[in-house]
Amino acid sequence: MADERTIERTLRIEALPEVVFGFLTDPDRMPQWMGIGAELDPRPGGIFRCAMVRRGIFACGEFVEVEWPHRIVFTWGWQGSDRLVPPGSTRVEFTLRRDRDGTVLTLRHSGLPSGHESFHEFGWRRYLDRLAVVSSGRDPGPDEWDDAEQRAAAATLPPAI
Repeated sequence: MADERTIERTLRIEALPEVVFGFLTDPDRMPQWMGIGAELDPRPGGIFRCAMVRRGIFACGEFVEVEWPHRIVFTWGWQGSDRLVPPGSTRVEFTLRRDRDGTVLTLRHSGLPSGHESFHEFGWRRYLDRLAVVSSGRDPGPDEWDDAEQRAAAATLPPAI
């Protein structure tokens, strides 16, 4: 589709790929950096479902590729809001490359309808920073959005699709 957008972000994390991979695939570890709960079955066709901070909002999709500990691909969308992309309608790819005693992580989120890239860029920036903190053995604190963060995120949303 011609109006689809892709966002990409690369960062270095002070942890080995095996550690970072666990935070991307373990339902007990994911809420330490994103959301408040997760249902994950990290195998092709397995469920990806993350309960976000706002009650009734879930990131949903299914795993497409899982190559321990270097690559994870899953579909992505939102359940619980008519202003966000539908469940499973976009694609998220994480690539993990060892860099000495750390990891270079690249996130690529593709298939976003025009107008939705700013919202997802806002969220991924926040969550990848939290992933880097928890992967390196530190506590990022609870995943809470204060009023200013909620207003900033809402300002990036397009009208209902």
